[in-house]
Amino acid sequence: MIVGIIGLGLIGGSLAKAFCRSKDVTVLGWDTNRTILQFAQLAEAIHGELTDENLKEVDLLLLATYPEAVIAHMEELAPKLSKHTMVIDCAGTKEKVCKAVFPLAEAYGFRFLGGHPMAGNHNSGFKYSREDLFDGAPMVLCPPNFYDIRLLDEAKKMLAPVGFGRVSITNAADHDKRIAFTSQLAHVVSNAYVKSPSAREHAGFSAGSYRDLTRVAWLNPDMWAELFLENKENMLFELDTIIGNLTEYKTAIQQEDFTTLRQLLDDGRRIKEEVDGH
Repeated sequence: MIVGIIGLGLIGGSLAKAFCRSKDVTVLGWDTNRTILQFAQLAEAIHGELTDENLKEVDLLLLATYPEAVIAHMEELAPKLSKHTMVIDCAGTKEKVCKAVFPLAEAYGFRFLGGHPMAGNHNSGFKYSREDLFDGAPMVLCPPNFYDIRLLDEAKKMLAPVGFGRVSITNAADHDKRIAFTSQLAHVVSNAYVKSPSAREHAGFSAGSYRDLTRVAWLNPDMWAELFLENKENMLFELDTIIGNLTEYKTAIQQEDFTTLRQLLDDGRRIKEEVDGH
């Protein structure tokens, strides 16, 4: 199998390294930064450069870039792709990408699925990529329809060398709604949390809870700003919800209302147990 990867940052670089673990896969890569491309070749994360000349040989094309860049790349590459090529993007939001690329796939005859590998790191860039980043991690796929079992089965088989633990199937709208809660809101809350003046004095007074809550505050601002704005309505709903919940805690503390405060805390504990308990 020949795999092409556009974008060799943390996600694309890790995908490349994961595929390179298989002797049956040839990985071709491309990045806007020629230095990164050359470094990926020296690191043996890719076998060669993805070019217009070898693009038609690719069985699976992965786009590990921001949503707007995915669309721009596909508008350029769509006429050059072979009809046997399967294309999966790896951007963090899906509605805008799928809306733009599904028609291109239909017009030019290649297969396209929206995708989102659910693993990452607070660091960005190829130098932080690693071959086991996705081992056991979920992968979300957004197909053009849910009835093409052959397409979904083929996509799962092509992605198998990466080591995903579970592949979930959904539509683009549901993906963006869920991801606003599970990922994007967490990054906003973490990033806002460390803006307290107390953060500069935490050394010696913090342990696991501080580390857990602030891990994703160390983010890529360009990427996350684009993702938040791409998912504006879902993000505003989640922000309004958490602001409302925090206001209830604040009011109970202001009023020294032990009964209400205890109930709020117990409600949160109970919901956590219901959704994540074993």
